[in-house]
Amino acid sequence: MAVYFDHRIESPDSAGSPIRIAWHSTYPVLAVSSVNPGNGGSVDLYLQQGEHVDHGHIERPFQPSLLRWHPSRQTLAVGWETGEVLLQSQPNGDVSSLAGVHRSCITVLEWSSNGGYLVSGDKMGVLVVWKVDSRGRIQEAPVVKHDYKMHLTHCVIRPVLPGEDLVKLARAAVSGDENALDMFNWKKTSKGGQNKTALQDTLTVFASTDDGSVHSLDEKGKSFAVVKSDSPIQKLLYLAGREVLVLITRTLLLSQYSVGPGGETQELMKVKLSGKGGQTSDITWAEKGLLIMASGEMVIRLWDLERDENYVLSLDENLGFEVGETLNCVSYCSAKGILAAGTSRGRIAMWRKVGFSSHGIQKLEGKGQWVLQTPVETEGNIIQLKWGSNANLLAVNTVSAVLILCEHVMSAHLSQQVAAVQLAPNQLSLSFFSTGTRHSLRTDMHIKGVCVSKDTVAVWNGKQITVYELSGPTLRHAGSFPCDSLAVAMHEENIYTVEPSRVQVRTLQGTVKQLLPFAEVEGNPQLLSVCGNFLVVGTDAAYIKVFDLSRREAKPHCGSKSLTDLIPGLGCITSVKCNASGTQVSVLATRADGSPDSRVYFYDVEMDTFTYFDFFTGRPPSESLQVEESERGRLQASELCGRFPVSQFWDESEQRLFVCETLLTMPSLSQAENCDSGEQEDALVVSFFSTQEYGLLLHDSYPRPAGMEALLALDVPFYYFTCKPGKKVAEGEEAPAPSSAPEMVSRRPMRDFVGLEDCDKSTREAMLNFSFYLTIGDMDEAFKSIKLIKSEAVWESMARMCVKTKRLDVARVCLGNMGHARGARALREAEAEPEVDARVAVLATQLGMLDDAERLYKSCHRYDLLNKFYQAAGQWQKAVETAESHDRVHLRATYYSYAKHLEAMGDRNLAVLYYEKSDTYRFEIPRMLLEDLPALELYVSKMKDKSLYKWWAQYLESQSKMEAALKYYEFAQDYLSLVRVHCYLSNIPKAAEIANETGNRAASYHLARQYESQNEIKQSIHFYTRAQAYNNAIRLCKENELDDQLMNLALLSNPEDMMEAACYYEDKGVHMDRAVMLYHKAGHFSKALELAFATQQFAALQLIAEDLNENSDPALLARCSDFFIEHGQYVKAVELLVAAKKYQEALQLCVDHSLTITEDLAEQMTASRDSGDLPEATRRQVLEQIADSCMRQGNYHLATKKYTQAGNKLKAMRALLKSGDTEKIVFFAGVSRQKEIYIMAANYLQSLDWRKDPEIMKNIISFYTKGRALDLLAGFYDACAQVEIDEYQNYEKALGALTEAYKCLAKAKVRNVQEQESKLAELQQKLTLVKKFIQARRLYEEDPKEAVRLCEALLEEPDLDPAVRVGDVYGLLVEHHCHQGSFQVALRTLEEMQRRLPAINVGYYVSHQSLDAMQRAMGVTFGRAGGRSRRDSGGEDDEVEEEMVDPHQGP
Repeated sequence: MAVYFDHRIESPDSAGSPIRIAWHSTYPVLAVSSVNPGNGGSVDLYLQQGEHVDHGHIERPFQPSLLRWHPSRQTLAVGWETGEVLLQSQPNGDVSSLAGVHRSCITVLEWSSNGGYLVSGDKMGVLVVWKVDSRGRIQEAPVVKHDYKMHLTHCVIRPVLPGEDLVKLARAAVSGDENALDMFNWKKTSKGGQNKTALQDTLTVFASTDDGSVHSLDEKGKSFAVVKSDSPIQKLLYLAGREVLVLITRTLLLSQYSVGPGGETQELMKVKLSGKGGQTSDITWAEKGLLIMASGEMVIRLWDLERDENYVLSLDENLGFEVGETLNCVSYCSAKGILAAGTSRGRIAMWRKVGFSSHGIQKLEGKGQWVLQTPVETEGNIIQLKWGSNANLLAVNTVSAVLILCEHVMSAHLSQQVAAVQLAPNQLSLSFFSTGTRHSLRTDMHIKGVCVSKDTVAVWNGKQITVYELSGPTLRHAGSFPCDSLAVAMHEENIYTVEPSRVQVRTLQGTVKQLLPFAEVEGNPQLLSVCGNFLVVGTDAAYIKVFDLSRREAKPHCGSKSLTDLIPGLGCITSVKCNASGTQVSVLATRADGSPDSRVYFYDVEMDTFTYFDFFTGRPPSESLQVEESERGRLQASELCGRFPVSQFWDESEQRLFVCETLLTMPSLSQAENCDSGEQEDALVVSFFSTQEYGLLLHDSYPRPAGMEALLALDVPFYYFTCKPGKKVAEGEEAPAPSSAPEMVSRRPMRDFVGLEDCDKSTREAMLNFSFYLTIGDMDEAFKSIKLIKSEAVWESMARMCVKTKRLDVARVCLGNMGHARGARALREAEAEPEVDARVAVLATQLGMLDDAERLYKSCHRYDLLNKFYQAAGQWQKAVETAESHDRVHLRATYYSYAKHLEAMGDRNLAVLYYEKSDTYRFEIPRMLLEDLPALELYVSKMKDKSLYKWWAQYLESQSKMEAALKYYEFAQDYLSLVRVHCYLSNIPKAAEIANETGNRAASYHLARQYESQNEIKQSIHFYTRAQAYNNAIRLCKENELDDQLMNLALLSNPEDMMEAACYYEDKGVHMDRAVMLYHKAGHFSKALELAFATQQFAALQLIAEDLNENSDPALLARCSDFFIEHGQYVKAVELLVAAKKYQEALQLCVDHSLTITEDLAEQMTASRDSGDLPEATRRQVLEQIADSCMRQGNYHLATKKYTQAGNKLKAMRALLKSGDTEKIVFFAGVSRQKEIYIMAANYLQSLDWRKDPEIMKNIISFYTKGRALDLLAGFYDACAQVEIDEYQNYEKALGALTEAYKCLAKAKVRNVQEQESKLAELQQKLTLVKKFIQARRLYEEDPKEAVRLCEALLEEPDLDPAVRVGDVYGLLVEHHCHQGSFQVALRTLEEMQRRLPAINVGYYVSHQSLDAMQRAMGVTFGRAGGRSRRDSGGEDDEVEEEMVDPHQGP
């Protein structure tokens, strides 16, 4: 809770009425311009408490027009009505004047964003740009001067990002600018502020004139018009982040223009703002493009330019504002998120911006994020507001005076049953709880702090301390003395104050009687706190030190402790407290970035240990917090997480008990992951037990009660809170005696002491011990501590304690001692619930702790039980909301129960609504309204529900109101009732008309019965037919021999009725074809066939046979098949034989008559192994016969399948080979795993073009290998070698293939050994010749002569070809002689080759280059074959292409 101290400025006598105020953006200095009719005008400077600044007065015989502070330096620019511009510098007060370039009133005066330029403009239209040097002095000659010849009204300078400044500075430094080089060393100066202003702006000025034009001007003097509006401009703004120029005209037309690099603009949007146009308004920016305007209305208007929305904020009379109070001016503080507005009645309205709802879950937007606060009262009409550089300063101009409001958090303190709370800047409210009295204390100072003891009150303002003592019923002044201490503490008759490096111990009159020194490294004391007989001191160097005050002089209780190394990222200490025994010290701190730390730190003085509890995670480090149940710990962590502590207190008598108040931080993604998504209380009071043995023990968490401002202290058995004046005292708390002082402190009993507020000391200690031992789980000690207590109230309090600790075993003992039989039974019945929280909620309900029960049901997500709880508590609206959002399974039941409750309460209108929602209105509402027939009839007519129409019609029929009943039966479309009533009224034709039009079966049946009773058979049969009551219609046809109608009806009816009609025709001996058809339709095939054969009805027999299948009687199938064979319908006969499982006969019939066996037919003729229809041998025989037939028909794939099913894989393979399906052949060979099949597959693959498909070659080798046909594999290798020689001249690969062939043949086991040896010898001969030729070709590079000799020797071999082609050997020799230049020898060799191989193509063996060389050398001509030429492989006349083949190319 904060209060604003108002400081009236100490203006000089010569100062007149203030007209303008301006805060410096960095320093707490306020400039005020005023007008005195006698002396002219003046400008004065003031500090934050209104003190006049020395050398801060400027006076002229004319009026000041504008005030502008330099953005970083303490330099004020003042424009005057004569055109003079003065610069006043602080702190020396030097005043300088700019060159007299203006001759009329200054209307424009602006500094650039970094202070590098000053722009001034006057009423005559002269705009001047002045440059500021690195020392902050303005150069004598202006940089730019431009005359627009029109009244200048507004001016904005385009801000420049820091990055752009540095880029420009770097460029200047590179070009040799020494000043720019100096700028990079600004960090070497003491503060760095002197050189920051030297970062010159890239100047772009936008200035408006009174004709509505806006002009752009740069530092080079280039100017051009960018905007032309229809009316004068009231406000000119620049949105720096988006580079958007915003202007608002006097007609409230808002325009936005995007700004380009050179100052050019492009219109983005125009919108007409609502409000009072044609008058001056106060318009300001808030963050993120939020525009705020006050124009003397009772509202202020806000426009969000980024979100494109607008809304208004108005005053609230309930907070103290008056009707008709208008808002004149606005000012926004971005640091605090507060919008301040001055009113015509001297009040300052403040709206605080909150980003999230009270539970911190829902993000607020628009109007909902602004919360109006209690107004600050001043005097006069407020015309101007300005927030200062310090977020706690607000300057107020009321025409007659200027006030500086300084925000101050209201002081409060409680000790020894005495509480003091600040009401106003100079007023305290004192509450003495031991006597129940209150006092109001007014002082002659602005109170900045208060401290109380049993009979003493001390107040101070940072300069003076005043002490008051309680003397009887009044307070008397006990002493006053000057002191600059901002921290004060009291203990008995001593006052403790701080000054640099020490703490002073003073008497109540201010006499210093002891000094408590601190070393330089320990810093200066700034925080004091007394608890019991101990004083704890915190310093600005983050040291803490405890002193023992129990003796005549204060003695150190322990050495000083530095927290800097113990708390990473520590900013400063904000609060230190110690317990009553001085053994524990608790610390609150801020982080290095100034944000509050989410941890509470604990220092154990005796053990010298340090720990903490983190409220952001809801847990302490590791296992320092003792929690018995993991589930309980998880729930507690979810309740405590996402918070930070704001205050802390130790109990003054119980050394173990500690409490702190926590607030929610803003939600974030990380917090959302760590915390439960349920709602959390905004302010939570959390208490702990802290001991050396057990560490930190979480005792309780308690939401701050509604209406309470803040936690003030803990004094068992109460929490003490500051509250708003006049707040009602807590239940069970005695109201203080009547007094003029408002009540500002309220106390609430701790959860463990509800009902025990007035207990004695022994009971209080017993309860605390019980709670402590219960927290650590030591039940023996817990019960020992209370074994002598007999009071039911104490046992009830302990049972309440068990709700928090969730110790249901202890709760049973407590309920037993209370004699609470109903609660014990409910707790026993609740054991069936699986969730602990649900069982604890039952206990809380029995103890009347309804809020806790509600919270527990929510925490375990038992919304069904929560729904029942709300219903039992009579909170029906919450029950309905819970059912609608979480318990939809019981939604209709909840609606129904609520409707019953409303009916019992007499609220029939609302009951009707919820009966409708529960979908029980069709019965419940007629029952409820039965005594009010007009209302019931009106409801039925309004609902237009068929069920209600029918119910009402039945009621009217029971009352013999037939005509009305017919009307509502018609509304309900109850045609049966309509027909029934018409028949009752003997209006049969109308009934028949209704039955025919609607086709309603029930109505038709009822009418048919009526006609039958009247012996109108045809009409009866007609309506029985429409009712689909065919058995009744058939009955009447048989009784009246209506054979034609009988047949049609029987075909429409069920099989039983068909059988009955067929028997009727058969017995009668007529219409036998109908009997056969009906037997057939009824599924009685045997009877139908028998009757068809007997009566020679072959057409019917044909139809019946089409419906026969394998489930029919085999004899019947055979009989039908014979019939079809006789009549030449073999396909149908085959199908019937197959259905009769006579597969061989069916197959023979197919063979005899050459019927095609389809795959479906083949599958039908294939009996499964498990069917048992055929012996296995017969089944295989049938399958082979099917396969043979398929082979004859050329269906090789089907034949393969059937051979395979018959187990004859060889025949299956032969069939597959005939199909030529290579892929399936390879697959079948792979899965068959039979030697013969492998060989067959390999032989087949050899017939393919395996030379071009390596995969086929691979499969051939694999299959021969798997089939162990090594002799065949050897033959394949031999063929491969021949291909390599003939096709590719690749003797190396041929050698490898021949080698593999030799190996395979050598391993082969053949019957004819001599033949094997002969083949081996032949292969060996081939290998020898090939090796020699390969050796000759390889040797040619090293020893051509030896290679030639080897080739000539090869030509002498008798069996050279086909192992080595003769042409290849001759070709090598010809090539050699050509390379040697022996063309004559080469020609002879070539001629010899032609004689030996007359039909060859020479170009196939000798290169074209060699042939051309011989032609040129010898003068002969060789013929070039133009197509295929003869080859000499094996002496066969195979044609080859002339095109040469690479001899090294593989197959």
